[in-house]
Amino acid sequence: MRRISRYPLIAVCVALMAVAWGPAAAPSLAASGPTTCATTARTLNGTLADGATYLIQVPANWNCTVFLYSHGYVTPGSANPAQDVGDPETGAWLLAHGYALAGSSYASTGWAIQQALPDQINTLNVFDQQVGRPSRTIAWGHSLGGIITAGLIQDYPNRFSAALPMCGVLSGGVATWNTALDSEFAFQQLIDPSVQVVNITNPAANLTAADQAAAVAQQTPQGRARLALAAALGDTPGWFTPLSPEPAANDYASQESNQYLWDTEVDFPFVFALRAELQARAGGNPSWNTGVNYFSDLARSADFREVVALYRGAGLSLVKDLAALNAATRVSADPSAVKYLATNIAFNGHLSMPVLTMHTTGDGLVVPQNEQAYASVVRRAGDSRLLRQVTVSRAGHCAFTPAETITAAQTLLNRLATGRWNDKALQPSILNAQAAALGASANIFSSGGGVVATPPAFVNYQPAPYLRPYDLPSGRLRGGGRGGR
Repeated sequence: MRRISRYPLIAVCVALMAVAWGPAAAPSLAASGPTTCATTARTLNGTLADGATYLIQVPANWNCTVFLYSHGYVTPGSANPAQDVGDPETGAWLLAHGYALAGSSYASTGWAIQQALPDQINTLNVFDQQVGRPSRTIAWGHSLGGIITAGLIQDYPNRFSAALPMCGVLSGGVATWNTALDSEFAFQQLIDPSVQVVNITNPAANLTAADQAAAVAQQTPQGRARLALAAALGDTPGWFTPLSPEPAANDYASQESNQYLWDTEVDFPFVFALRAELQARAGGNPSWNTGVNYFSDLARSADFREVVALYRGAGLSLVKDLAALNAATRVSADPSAVKYLATNIAFNGHLSMPVLTMHTTGDGLVVPQNEQAYASVVRRAGDSRLLRQVTVSRAGHCAFTPAETITAAQTLLNRLATGRWNDKALQPSILNAQAAALGASANIFSSGGGVVATPPAFVNYQPAPYLRPYDLPSGRLRGGGRGGR
């Protein structure tokens, strides 16, 4: 999801450097596809029937493969141009190697999945009509675009050959907003009873109140402990700034300080303000915490030890606060709103093509536990053979270098070419070597207003279980998670 506009971007935003990408600039790909499809280089812009705009770029040496890019969350009221790639370096590499690019703006902003799915398919229809039918179509996207990517291959499997969801909301819409509610609810019950967690009547004022209450809480050990508890119920990582060193496992003060930054600079705008946009779309409240046992949720949280240590240091009773959460009046969902959000979208786990996902370990907006949720439903559907997941050790949402993104794309293309995953090639050391070989101009990251040389950081990583899973095979209205508690 794209950050609300009043805050600086964490996600990578690299500028084109003065370098000519040619086919010899990277290792040759077995997945290059047909040698060429007769065409001339061109860029197509236009408007779909519902008002969404599209952008298509086709190189002169088009190899009959198109990458369909789904962009992230756009805050209502912000500019919403069509996008066909996440960063210009990756786009330049793909075009130089014969791959076409396409993408749309979607007809609306906000949680625009309802519009995004058909708009992306209609963009492919334009491509077929004006360029030619590709032999392979790869869906890919960042953040909200990651959930859209996974939704496209679920709802329109016959239009795609493979998918690359990056930093994606892969727990699905219902689970994501339920998890947000848990954090909001703890904040409301333990820090500021005046904030609204659903049915928000004045989003701007509600967000201001939450920000102010958090700032006050951050000044005392007791407030910091309770902020950490609220963060832990969403598995918010204690690592915020890209390219900074990760705090030590027992540096709980630094972890909490970073969680506070995630809250006030990134997450609060979504949960205390932009939730209103979602409810307007859904026609009601799609989130609930009836049946949730907060003792159990915290015990399974990746941040459990931090919370215990901070409560102990503050002289607070964690048991008393958790008991207060369990005893508090709960929030119920509107079934029709849940149905809307499950349609836009929750996952059934069925895959009919190779899917490679990528996430950073220090993502506090779309936490890496989303990967566990997706892998779990895919496993239950019996399609794990088609799914692989890679992880980058870095703080930030969608904080990938172009080299890491290109390496992920190469890995997926090679899977298409060979018909099987090369699990040895998916080892972090191999991925890092492949990314490094792309050269200095691709191993960069935007930081502090400049472009910084940044080595690849693929790592072995196993995310903790997603705390509030909900998927189509086993989701129910009652209960705290899949099948309830």
